[in-house]
Amino acid sequence: MIEFYFSPGACSFVPHVALEVIQSVSGRGFEPRLVKLHRAEHRAPEYLALNPEGQVPMLVVDGKVLTQIVAICEYLDLSCPEAGLLPAEPWARAQALSTLAYFNNTAHPTFSHVFMPHKFADDEAAQAEVKRAGRVRYQEILKRIDALVAAAPGPFLLGERLSVLDPYALTLLRWGGLAGIDPDSLPRYKAYVEHLAQQAPVAAAIERERLQLNVFKK
Repeated sequence: MIEFYFSPGACSFVPHVALEVIQSVSGRGFEPRLVKLHRAEHRAPEYLALNPEGQVPMLVVDGKVLTQIVAICEYLDLSCPEAGLLPAEPWARAQALSTLAYFNNTAHPTFSHVFMPHKFADDEAAQAEVKRAGRVRYQEILKRIDALVAAAPGPFLLGERLSVLDPYALTLLRWGGLAGIDPDSLPRYKAYVEHLAQQAPVAAAIERERLQLNVFKK
């Protein structure tokens, strides 16, 4: 049994889509567990007992806990290789994991500087500078991902099949809207994300999380 702990719009969207892919391929289901960050449910004692970092995503597989998105994606791929969530060939797999790690350890923390500057500075002026600099850097990161979309060998980042990279790329562009970056400024990237959103596993995760794809406000 797999229990999946997620929060709408968070990076947990990535394994959420992966689990939907696995279900469509193998019939193996999962139990979604909503964690309401705005109500600090990730800081509740019972949640911290499972995940001391108080983060999503989290998997509980037959009573065993797995955290950290790269590890979760690796596990899900290995548990259901027929889903094709990551390449099987060693070099292609390493390259895909490199991109996944970049999304997780570079793009994601940069957005955190924009969305949660209070975590990086105390006074309001310093927070404003953290946010400004983070937004500039985040826009550069989105342009780099746009280049990955341009270089993709098919409709998805790794070619003809949906991988764990695609829902992360969708999430990062969506966050760009929250950072004040108009997705219309990246039309190729935006079109790719709109195509992703039409894929059944992605659409199922979007529906469960009740996500609005474009959150940019002028």
